[in-house]
Amino acid sequence: MRPAVRRATLLVLVGVVLAIICTFLGFWQWDRHVWRDGAIAVVETNWSADPVPLDSVLPSSGTALTDDDVWQRVTVVGHYATDGTVLLRNRPVDGTPAYHVLVPFVVEDASAGTATDPTQAGSVLVVDRGWVPPGSDGSVDVVPPAAPEGTITLTARLRLDEPASDRDAPAGQVQAISAEQVLAAGGVEGETYDAYVAMTAEDPAVDPVPGTLAAPSTDPGSHLSYAFQWWTFALGGFVAFCLGARRELQDERAALDGDLPEAVPTPAPSTVDGVELWPTRDTPRPRRASSPDVPRRRGGRDEDAEDALIDAQLGETGADSR
Repeated sequence: MRPAVRRATLLVLVGVVLAIICTFLGFWQWDRHVWRDGAIAVVETNWSADPVPLDSVLPSSGTALTDDDVWQRVTVVGHYATDGTVLLRNRPVDGTPAYHVLVPFVVEDASAGTATDPTQAGSVLVVDRGWVPPGSDGSVDVVPPAAPEGTITLTARLRLDEPASDRDAPAGQVQAISAEQVLAAGGVEGETYDAYVAMTAEDPAVDPVPGTLAAPSTDPGSHLSYAFQWWTFALGGFVAFCLGARRELQDERAALDGDLPEAVPTPAPSTVDGVELWPTRDTPRPRRASSPDVPRRRGGRDEDAEDALIDAQLGETGADSR
């Protein structure tokens, strides 16, 4: 294989590999865009929907919460197990340090009075009541507002249970909202749900209450633009490498065909009566090889022409005198 062909082939292969990588990265960003759009649609649908009984979404404590039901508002009747209150660590709010207040809620009727008999009585639901700022000592000097006593009707938004954390935490605190870890940290026993809720209202209400949790972001992000950028890189890179390969082959072909600019011919010297003259100003002057042993005298071109004419006339005079 000729060197130029080998270089051209290598450039094309590099362009193909680059195009494939950029194409897959573009589809990865596209998948993230589609997922984000779906999550935003769920938020927009469920955030403003009317609350429904808890058992209409989760027929039993063992029912898994689906992605389509996240942020759905539900109502449930029961009471707080305030002795099992737990603080969630390392969960900033609007960029500032904060603790979330997690309180176990013992269900008395998951139908909120809509069924003939109470449902799911005795199950324990983890409730995120809001956030509180850290105290002077972030590990112990935090006293959240007390939850209401007695039976209440809770309205809250459903959230997916978080994976259990393997990081250590001080007593009465957790690193993730995992229902089982929260109950264990609070010393509360009972069958829990594979989900938790974020409180929006309590009846009867109490004052004060922890800070209201922020609404989820509905910003779609830049995933779509990133996808098109990666696809543009794929096409542009492939075309650039192919043009480079074409240039390699063209250069080789030009060299083989002798496709070089023709040399400018040296004009013949002017003569007067058979005597060669130096070229005039309008005629390129040929270059002469210089000898290191013979001194060179550089005169003007007009002077050289005059000297040549004089020598010719003297030569003719000498011939006539003979």
